[in-house]
Amino acid sequence: MIRVDRLSKTYGPYRAVDDVSFVAEPGRVTGFLGPNGAGKSTTMRVMVGLTPPDSGSATIGGLRYADIPNPGRHVGVLLDASAQHAGRSGREVLHLAAMTMGLPESRVDEMLRLVSLDEKEAKRRVGAYSLGMRQRLGIAHALLGDPSVLILDEPANGLDPAGIHWMRGLLRDYASRGGTVLLSSHLLHEVEVIADDMVVIGRGKIVAQGTKAELLRSAGTLVRAEDDALLGKALAGADITATPIADGGFRTEVDPVVVGRAAATNGVVLTELRPAESAGLEQLFLELTSDTQREQPVQEGPQA
Repeated sequence: MIRVDRLSKTYGPYRAVDDVSFVAEPGRVTGFLGPNGAGKSTTMRVMVGLTPPDSGSATIGGLRYADIPNPGRHVGVLLDASAQHAGRSGREVLHLAAMTMGLPESRVDEMLRLVSLDEKEAKRRVGAYSLGMRQRLGIAHALLGDPSVLILDEPANGLDPAGIHWMRGLLRDYASRGGTVLLSSHLLHEVEVIADDMVVIGRGKIVAQGTKAELLRSAGTLVRAEDDALLGKALAGADITATPIADGGFRTEVDPVVVGRAAATNGVVLTELRPAESAGLEQLFLELTSDTQREQPVQEGPQA
């Protein structure tokens, strides 16, 4: 189990992680979602002792990573596939890790087979690897010690569709045998397919967490009108809390019939009214993190 409790980290004036708390349970894949710069990688670096927190804690099996004896036997980590030594061969990378952990050479061969790196590829220097091959080597390294916990930051980067399918099956099988998987990604579709639980972070803060069904049930209602300003006044007059959506309209936490009644009472012409869950996880993610998105829709003003 991974437990993050009120974790915060600041770099100068920049608050990278702000009072973050969540749990990744054994036997489940937890998706850690957020735009680039949201705080995912910083949180994971704190988990494995690479970055000291300003406050709060991150424990694995009740211990800080630094306090776990021979941690590679208990926690598999892949934070940056490109950080592997470019001058060593793939086999050498795994061989040195196996020696450090006290594992037999046979375990290296087993992992190379698992990630489909053949003998010729294993003898090649890592500097000549494609990103996809480095990801496979990184996953092999993470699994080398037969750990009970996996912490993976964007492991699908560089993998082709067949590779992503392979990785998905590998992680699902790992979780089904009782392992804990924390999977960071901005590839929403891949997380939606594989994750049991989801934690959404934006601008260093947790903005939502739960199962996919729980997140979508809490999505409320999407509504748009010919005149969104008039709609906003109608909703406010009916004491309905409404959050503006980046591409127009509002999301509310009440049923569509309540929203429709408020609009009708005020003579507002609606162009869209539906449960927000029908928009899917991607739309919900964009709404929850709308103020952190680097790319914003262009808002056109009235034409002269």
